[in-house]
Amino acid sequence: MTFVLTADTSSHSFRLDLTPQSVLDVGAAVFQGVNVAPGSAVPSDGDPRIDRALPGFLFTCGPDHIRHPVPVEGAADGRRYPLHGSFSSNPALHTLIEEDEGEVICEGRVPVVLANGGTAELARRWRADRATGHITLDDVLTNTGATPWPRFGMYHINFGTGLFDENTRLTGAMLPGGSLPWRFGEGDMTIFCVPAVGTANHGWAEVAIGPIASLGGRSVHVRFRTDTLPFLQVWRNQSPGCAVLGIEPVSHRLAPRAELIAAGEAPDFAPGESAGYGLAFEVR
Repeated sequence: MTFVLTADTSSHSFRLDLTPQSVLDVGAAVFQGVNVAPGSAVPSDGDPRIDRALPGFLFTCGPDHIRHPVPVEGAADGRRYPLHGSFSSNPALHTLIEEDEGEVICEGRVPVVLANGGTAELARRWRADRATGHITLDDVLTNTGATPWPRFGMYHINFGTGLFDENTRLTGAMLPGGSLPWRFGEGDMTIFCVPAVGTANHGWAEVAIGPIASLGGRSVHVRFRTDTLPFLQVWRNQSPGCAVLGIEPVSHRLAPRAELIAAGEAPDFAPGESAGYGLAFEVR
C-alpha cells in the first residue's frame, strides 16, 4: 500500500509516494513525470530492512543509532545496533490522509522497539501545499520507555545520478565555497560531513541539487531544522551498477558512536522526553 502526497500548482506537479509499511518514508519522488529516486542503482549493505528502503527517495535513520552496526553498550549477548538504527521497516499506525483545495496532509504514528531494549514513538506529519508546491515533514520523537538512551537521527535523501550532467551542482552555505560539482572528490565513492549550524535562516539550513535537465533545468531544494539536525552529510556512489547521491541532514558529526558519547555529544534522552525534527522540499 502507498499513500500519495501531491503538491500541484498551476505550473507543475510534485508527488511523493509514502510507505506506511515502513515509517511513512518516501518511495518514488516524481516531478512532472520524472522520478528522482535512485531505484535499483543504489548499493546493498546486506540488511534486508534497509534494502527495501534504499531505492526510495527518503528513509529515516535512528532513533537509537545511525551509520554502521556497533555493539549495544553493556549487552552480554553480543547484540548490535542494526545498520542505520531501528526505525526502518516499522509500520506506521493510526494513519490518516486528508486533502482539500489548499493542501494534502498525511499523518501517522510509528512505535519502535530499540536494539537496547527501550521503546520510542515517532509522530509523523507530511504536508503538501497546493499553492506553492512546498512539501514539509514534521516529526516528533518521544522516549516511551522506562530508561534513558542517547538519541540519534539522520534523514537519507537519495537521488539517482543518472539524471545529472556536467552542469549539476550542490549548492549551500555550509559547503566549501558555497557550491560543489555533484561528482565531488575522487574515485567512485566518497563522503563528507559538515556543520550546518550558523548557516541557517531562522533555524533552518538549505541545500540544493541542480540544475537537472530532465526537470526543466530546475533544482531540488532541501531545507532542514538545525537545532536537532546540526550537520549535513553528503555521499555519492558511482561504483559499477551504482548511481546515487545522498543529501543527509544528521544529528551528529561523522565519528564513532562511542567517541560521540564520551565527548558528551550524545546526551541521554530521558523517559517521556520529546524532540522535534523538520524537513522541507521544493522544486524550482
